[in-house]
Amino acid sequence: MLYRKDRYGNDISQLGYGCMRFTKKGTAVDYEKTKSEIIHAIEAGVNYFDTAYIYPGSEEALGRILEESGQRKNVNIATKLPQYLMRSKEQIEKTFKEELSRLRTDYIDYYLMHMFTDYSEWEHLNTLEIKQWIEDKKASGAIRNIGFSYHGDTEMFLKILNSYDWDFCQIQYNYLDENSQAGRKGLMAAAEKGIPVVIMEPLRGGKLVNLPDKAKQLLAASDKGYTPAELGLKWLWNQPQVTCVLSGMNSMEMLDENVRIASNTNAGDFNEDDFTLVEQIKTIIKEREKVGCTGCRYCMPCPKGVDIPGNFHYYNLMYMEKKSAARFEFAQNMGLRKEPGFASQCIGCGKCEQHCPQHISIREKLKEADRDLRPLPYKIGIDISRKVLIK
Repeated sequence: MLYRKDRYGNDISQLGYGCMRFTKKGTAVDYEKTKSEIIHAIEAGVNYFDTAYIYPGSEEALGRILEESGQRKNVNIATKLPQYLMRSKEQIEKTFKEELSRLRTDYIDYYLMHMFTDYSEWEHLNTLEIKQWIEDKKASGAIRNIGFSYHGDTEMFLKILNSYDWDFCQIQYNYLDENSQAGRKGLMAAAEKGIPVVIMEPLRGGKLVNLPDKAKQLLAASDKGYTPAELGLKWLWNQPQVTCVLSGMNSMEMLDENVRIASNTNAGDFNEDDFTLVEQIKTIIKEREKVGCTGCRYCMPCPKGVDIPGNFHYYNLMYMEKKSAARFEFAQNMGLRKEPGFASQCIGCGKCEQHCPQHISIREKLKEADRDLRPLPYKIGIDISRKVLIK
């Protein structure tokens, strides 16, 4: 296993274990299977384990496994405060204590504010005196590193990144999402501040493993010998700004393959042929896209707050992946912002079209995107979620 450094010079395995997708037996975690996989990962050198309060049974299983195996001191636990549920500082403290109990530990190595999508969420936490709470926990040693995970646009990511002295952050990033969400711009901004970046969804939930047949054939015909997973993971680890890449491993085969790749990939390993291969595969994946938007953002800002590249990104995903999955991601990442940026906010001024290098009929395409992304049941669901979750 190869390692990269956190903010304080500690070794972090460049492959992290995502604990959201533990195998289930009925509705409960398959404990014995999960235990064997986690112990195998630790023995292979993985030392970063990422869980969360809302992952059913995950914290409990991880805590029990580490206690029974005596491995707690050899690993780093990352877990998360469900900030979107917090209504008081007493609730924050109660939730944290519950997590310590579930994990059978008295400290968390890497603690995150879970799933920020908007700066207003951080502002809300500040009304609950979160900064003082963090300082107290770090002073006592109960939290060793503080960070946040993020699902929103680049602008909001940068605002949150610059709002506090974070020790690390976690973003969705892969070669298909290079210019969406926090994106490369966010990755580089964090690196410039010396903030380690943990990557989630490195293979878009398996979408970059289950490639279109045409892409699989192209990959097989190359002289690289890469598997689809290997190409995606190597693309990430080629970037020195990436600290740790999470993988939701729930089989020995997947674990062994990822450990093999992580043990043989360094920053700067990619050459021109590798980058060309990635671009060719991206082109194949995008053959089904509906809008030729590159995410350059020359159309922004919209005077009415429409997130034009964001809407087109999720609209394209509907036709490159499962429609339901793309709609859910859109609802989560766009719909739960304080200012959501829906296409329906467009008044048809045409300012955006004057600046689009791709000469896209933006106004027309926004209407199409909104119809597909927000059919009536999704509109209702988003509206209800906004009332419940947005402070």
